[in-house]
Amino acid sequence: MNSKQHIPLSLKIRSSLIALAKKMLDPVVAIFLALLVGSVIITFTGDDVVLAISSLVLGAFGNLRSLGQSFLAATPILFTGLAFAVAYRSGIFNIGAEGQFLVGAIAGAYVGTLFSHLPAFIYIPIVLASGGIVGALWAFLPAILKIKLGVHEVINVIMLNKIALYLTNWLVSVDGPFRQGSVQPATPFVCEVVRLQPILPKSPMNVGYFIGIVVAYLMYLIMWKTSSGYQMRAVGYNMHAAKFSGINAESSIVKAFMISGALAGIGGAMEICSVFGRFYAGFSPGYGFEGIAVSLLGNNHPAGIIISSLLFGALKTGAMRMQILAGTNVNLVKVLQALIIFFVAGKWSITELYARYKEKKRLSDRGSVANSQKGENQ
Repeated sequence: MNSKQHIPLSLKIRSSLIALAKKMLDPVVAIFLALLVGSVIITFTGDDVVLAISSLVLGAFGNLRSLGQSFLAATPILFTGLAFAVAYRSGIFNIGAEGQFLVGAIAGAYVGTLFSHLPAFIYIPIVLASGGIVGALWAFLPAILKIKLGVHEVINVIMLNKIALYLTNWLVSVDGPFRQGSVQPATPFVCEVVRLQPILPKSPMNVGYFIGIVVAYLMYLIMWKTSSGYQMRAVGYNMHAAKFSGINAESSIVKAFMISGALAGIGGAMEICSVFGRFYAGFSPGYGFEGIAVSLLGNNHPAGIIISSLLFGALKTGAMRMQILAGTNVNLVKVLQALIIFFVAGKWSITELYARYKEKKRLSDRGSVANSQKGENQ
């Protein structure tokens, strides 16, 4: 007879949904508070709050075209959000996803011009893999400097972000080797077979975001269902305790850094295949840094990052319609994003506050009972 008690499937599903709801409560409250403060700001600027918010929502989800644009805008920050989360869960503050994204993008753009005879189902994975490999190699240097010389990763990756920016800009400059006759400071367009095609009529939506969801699920399996993932997360919780238990902390740091860089690099190559078709100077408006916000809002978990990236993509897409219809400054969206992160990072957790209230009440009730028993004994 099995010693483990059989748990009904319905109870397991219910428990999972309750746990998910608890995890999503704080981000939802943060979004609500950000919209509330944003509404106050809109009111003070003299704009119509209802028109501004409704325009924002309709601009993001009002029709198939808007929905497709939201998914396109969410795709790069989904990958950079995953990149930050893997590193953060492993005790690494990788703010270098911006540089890793750039080198991955230009690698994908270059490889995407080489093999026009290949079919799409082979060529597209090659392009994405090339971006991932270059992104991982770009992350290898700060990992080695950290574990060998003790140099903090934030300093390393900030410098490497600048190097990646100026290096990629030089590669597509007038005398740059990757420009190859283009009249713009950009690479030539990739082969047509590499470009991801729309999957809905009257919409630019393609499979890029859904590939990102698959990658997010793979990251979940790696980080939560494998021994390597367990070791990386153990190092992130407490490196000294992990070392004491026999985990090779240095190896885990290198793995986490390179996986993080690979994810950002794949995101850069995906943007080549999905949207632009080539790399150009000033390619990224800050996708690597936006990924930090997306990851924090998603509680550094793949499922949360999927949702939060779509939210940020929707905010970016809806901002243009809000500006046109309501006359609201487009920069208000950046204010909303900052407010969301402010409320999340503030650790004003509703679930934690409730738990503290329950614990305080329990201790108070216990004290009342003890005092009552003491009075009766006297």
